[in-house]
Amino acid sequence: MSIQALREQRAAKAKDLHELVNKNDWNTETDQAVYDAGIAEIDRIDAQIKRIEEVNAKLAEETRMHMIVEASERTSRDSGDKGLAIYAKWLKGGDKALNEEDWGHIRNTMSTGTGSEGGFTVDTEVATSVIDALKAYGGMRQAATVIATTGYGLLSFPTSNGTAEKGEIVEENASATDEDIAFGTVGLPVYKFSSKVVTVPIELLQDSNVDIEAFVRGRLVDRLGRVTNELFTTGTGISQPRGIVTGATVGVTAANSTSQVTAVTYDSLVNLQHSVDPSYRRSAAWMFNDTTMRELRKIKDSQSRPIFVPGYEAGVPGGEPDRLLGAPIIINQDVANMAASAKSILFGDMSGYYIRDVMAVEMFRFTDSAFTKKGQVGFLAWMRSGGNLIDANKVRVFVNAAS
Repeated sequence: MSIQALREQRAAKAKDLHELVNKNDWNTETDQAVYDAGIAEIDRIDAQIKRIEEVNAKLAEETRMHMIVEASERTSRDSGDKGLAIYAKWLKGGDKALNEEDWGHIRNTMSTGTGSEGGFTVDTEVATSVIDALKAYGGMRQAATVIATTGYGLLSFPTSNGTAEKGEIVEENASATDEDIAFGTVGLPVYKFSSKVVTVPIELLQDSNVDIEAFVRGRLVDRLGRVTNELFTTGTGISQPRGIVTGATVGVTAANSTSQVTAVTYDSLVNLQHSVDPSYRRSAAWMFNDTTMRELRKIKDSQSRPIFVPGYEAGVPGGEPDRLLGAPIIINQDVANMAASAKSILFGDMSGYYIRDVMAVEMFRFTDSAFTKKGQVGFLAWMRSGGNLIDANKVRVFVNAAS
């Protein structure tokens, strides 16, 4: 069965469950059994879709590795993207492979000069494609507001919390009273991230049937994606980005009780939702890791109805996401597991977290003796990025009980 057919099956089952949990006359015994069977069927379909996707990904990787894929210039030729063509040429042959016209294109599309010997300051089209690919890691780039700047100097955002401010009634001929607005600033500095060195066999570079541009870029994106998502989630803000967990205001701290050391109650989830100002709840979402998601799926409301509602084609562009207490769910594996005093669940308007990218990705190509004697070429990518929660009131965090 095709992935599309499986997704259609999942969507139909999810709609049935959505209608079931929202009906007025929930029957704990009979309806719960139907719900459990439906969730089990959705889990089975999800597992089958994942298996097919993993097989497809493995076949694609093996195809690339065994040199059966199209030439590395395919993407640039089909799309007319000159930047990708130059990038692929440089990956294979280094600086000497580029002619004066190629270097002219690089200078015209970048705000900075080219790198030092062995370096390539990737032009805007390639830099954008690298940064877009980072969205697949962890959920932060999907949920946050992402901005790009050409410079890397300190960028400060003005902040002001007006949720407690309100107007007044004034008698005829009376004067209005004063109430100044308090402003603050939140900085959004950038930090330098390294992909660590990626080594590639010379054979892959020499064979024109290998999509080396996709191969190398995939490796560096893997590494940059993982480290940036981790720090955008839990970074301390000291010599690194301040993560969303670090910057968020505590909304609920569970009272000491073994029932909420590695778990959370329905009441705590409701309290966490309502700790966020209603003006921010309109665009609010949940964020936690997959292990926490597993536990939340077991929780029921005061009428014994499950609070988790599966989405229609969850994870598919345009599909309805999974929901918890009416709000969408973002899975981020870098959020802590539920444990003693852990900040394990976030709720709020995640767009209040800003990610700033400096639109210049610089890659270095190493062909010194350490690599040459092994028949390899080394690649190292640098990028500059930063993140901070601009308005801490937009996102609240749940803290598990200490004991």
